[in-house]
Amino acid sequence: MALKIDKTASPMEARGILTQFGSNVIHEDLNFHLPRGEIVGLVGGSGTGKSVLMNTLLGLKEPEGGMIRYFGYDREELSAEQRFELNTQIGVLFQGGALFSSLTVRENIMVPLREHTDLPVKLMRELADMKIHMVGLPPQSATLYPSDLSGGMKKRAGLARSLALDPEILFLDEPTAGLDPVGANAFDELILGLREAMDLTVLLITHDLDTLYTTCDKVAVLVDKHIAIVDSLPKVIAYEHPWVQEYFGGPRSRAALSAGKT
Repeated sequence: MALKIDKTASPMEARGILTQFGSNVIHEDLNFHLPRGEIVGLVGGSGTGKSVLMNTLLGLKEPEGGMIRYFGYDREELSAEQRFELNTQIGVLFQGGALFSSLTVRENIMVPLREHTDLPVKLMRELADMKIHMVGLPPQSATLYPSDLSGGMKKRAGLARSLALDPEILFLDEPTAGLDPVGANAFDELILGLREAMDLTVLLITHDLDTLYTTCDKVAVLVDKHIAIVDSLPKVIAYEHPWVQEYFGGPRSRAALSAGKT
């Protein structure tokens, strides 16, 4: 049975998630959901399992307990064919872009098109070139290999690939890490523009305070093995937890907040 995407249902929700490696419990009784059309920033200290959580939500790691729903469907109850179809609604930008080194930028973007569609190759190339334009890469980058690209260009190429199938949900893992301030700000603006143009729902893992202040509608805080709060930035900043107060009360956070108000 084909998967019918209910756009009135929550794009993604997780309930009672338990993840662990051996006896090491990473997440316990974790509840989380993505509001439609919003950009949610996920923050937490090193070792709290932000990337593990993303991989769990994506199905790259199965949780030891709990339930994950997409568009109202329990992922565990979907057939292999339906899960394959669900994957077309989810785009992912991994850290560093995760491009295939032996493929050109255009060929990298065509990978999901080849896997999930029966489109003619000529049309795939045209769609790939359109995504290259959407993420702000020059047309000549289509024939370049990842080794020819700067760090910022690799991230944009990875983003273009994540958007190849026009997904409903976009996962971004540290998208501005390693970029200079100008490049990071340009990437933030790109995400905001794509959210509006494509009606995306976005989960954004980041340590970049400027990105939180610039792009995020809500911020989720991962501490003590669960999501402690998901709310607007002012309410998160006021949340009484030692890590939250240290993270958002430091000089870098105050500087980012001041810059956001100017």
